[in-house]
Amino acid sequence: MANANPPDGGGSVRHRVALPPKEGLVKDFKSWGQEMFFHDAPLRDFKDQTASQKVLLGIQAVFPIVGWAREYNLRKLRGDVISGLTIASLCIPQDIGYAKLANLDPKYGLYSSFAPPLVYAGMGSSRDIAIGPVAVVSLLLGTLCRAVIDPVDEPEDYLRLAFTATFFSGIFQVALGFLRLGFLIDFLSHAAVVGFMGGAAITISLQQLKGFLGIKDFTKKTDIVSVMESVFKAARHGWNWQTIVIGASFLTFILVAKFIGKKNRKLFWVPAIAPLISVIISTFFVFITRADKQGVQIVKHIDQGINPISASKIFFSGKYLTEGIRIGGIAGMVALTEAVAIARTFAAMKDYQIDGNKEMIALGTMNVVGSLTSCYIATGSFSRSAVNYMAGCQTAVSNIVMSIVVAMTLLFITPLFKYTPNAILAAIIISAVLGLIDIDAAVLIWKIDKLDFLACMGAFFGVVFISVEIGLLIAVAISFAKILLQVTRPRTTILGKLPGTDVYRNIYQYPEATKIPGILIIRVDSAIYFSNSNYIRERSLRWLREEEEDAKEAGMPAIKFVIIEMSPVIDIDTSGIHSIEELHKSLEKKDIQLILANPGPAVTEKFHASKFAEEIGEKNIYLTVAQAVADCSPKLAEQQA
Repeated sequence: MANANPPDGGGSVRHRVALPPKEGLVKDFKSWGQEMFFHDAPLRDFKDQTASQKVLLGIQAVFPIVGWAREYNLRKLRGDVISGLTIASLCIPQDIGYAKLANLDPKYGLYSSFAPPLVYAGMGSSRDIAIGPVAVVSLLLGTLCRAVIDPVDEPEDYLRLAFTATFFSGIFQVALGFLRLGFLIDFLSHAAVVGFMGGAAITISLQQLKGFLGIKDFTKKTDIVSVMESVFKAARHGWNWQTIVIGASFLTFILVAKFIGKKNRKLFWVPAIAPLISVIISTFFVFITRADKQGVQIVKHIDQGINPISASKIFFSGKYLTEGIRIGGIAGMVALTEAVAIARTFAAMKDYQIDGNKEMIALGTMNVVGSLTSCYIATGSFSRSAVNYMAGCQTAVSNIVMSIVVAMTLLFITPLFKYTPNAILAAIIISAVLGLIDIDAAVLIWKIDKLDFLACMGAFFGVVFISVEIGLLIAVAISFAKILLQVTRPRTTILGKLPGTDVYRNIYQYPEATKIPGILIIRVDSAIYFSNSNYIRERSLRWLREEEEDAKEAGMPAIKFVIIEMSPVIDIDTSGIHSIEELHKSLEKKDIQLILANPGPAVTEKFHASKFAEEIGEKNIYLTVAQAVADCSPKLAEQQA
């Protein structure tokens, strides 16, 4: 509670900065823990409920389907069936191609669109996300696994490593959600993700040149220099013109279909079914012309039947266990970042809430189950989720419908894919990943924040010119470097008074703001910790030196008061207090008084606990800058008299 002083000369009442009531150590830790891990108050719905209702709410928290299934009706079913059939027509050809990105047989792509979506439908909270393999994660998994085991020389061990990585990616995701550590994925900034995704899209497209041009001898590296060198080496005798005609024709068809869908949202189904139509027509064409005899590479045999159990194929010991954990952690983090971003995007568009931690548990569980049923890492697909949304999906039942269609395909239709040309799969993948190159976002990042743009370009060029994992590492490193830079070098600004007001603002943002003669007002725009405390002290003294020089040149009064505006300083640690004490002593030697304005409750409490409030004097801690200036001005006049 603020204490009131007698009115000052202007007739106003000065309120002192209030010392917050002591909470106690246990209550402090409890409050910190709640804000850190339970800021969304996940147990609020359980309050004042009967035991049976709490049990039901507990089941519903783990399996959201229990909640929304009670309100399900035929109208919602109609929307879900239409959207489920639509995304199934898109996912089937994509899954076959994405499996090749992961260096796996096409059937594993289809497997990964059967079991994981069923698990997610029961546990996920997003109504719009479409689950299955995605291009970036497939490429990342394939690149990381191939660096450990050659998929051609040791296909069985390679497959086992992929399943092991999938299992541990799921464990990693579940652990993050269960321990409520979802905030960790936010360390990969939006700018870094934009650059990484753009670079991955270029890399994936370049990798498709093997199938698009009909090249048999192709580099295993992913950097642009190695890929283009491999392409041009094969130009004289390695390209197949029939393959190029098939790939170019259907890529044009798919891109035109996408253009039509963008121009008229009612025709969303046109780009959705274009890949499947392309597969059907190209497969029929190759079959009747026997183009495979002319060098056109085809998918060949795909095993019939739904997912076999693969629990025995996971490495739970041996030399590949640690590699599986490492690869699973990296790929799982990227998959998680992509899925949660997609879920949040569509939740905002439809105005409903998703729980990020529950999403992680759902995504992790589906990948653990997937690894036990011959699937590799699945996550949310933006292209399929967008189609799902535009097709009018109402709930996660659209994922169930898609899974049923994929299961029917696995049971009855896979033999028909035998003559599907690899060129059409390359065309489908290229058309799908082009949307990951977001030039508008990169331009906007450049306009807003140059450091963010550096992170974006670092990730982009790292992926394109070195490798996917190095690009990801660069993205994370630059994101962390930016955080460290902002923490260790916070902004400090000089404030001036806006004419006709008692408002004090940054003089560089508001040139009309005027400095108060003899008083230096500094605002610190950050918490003060051990990492930045010395910088803040040194920067404040530098501001003082510069202002003293300017005042001397202009014949203005010497600085006698330094006011630090502490509204943005949300916290301070021991090093921070020690640094402020040193600043106070340095100013005392210059016969300058340090004054603090509007410290927050946490800062005020620590000032009193450390006895610094007594050292500086409570009379020198003010509620506002205006109050501090009003009190300092008469004192300044007396000193100058």
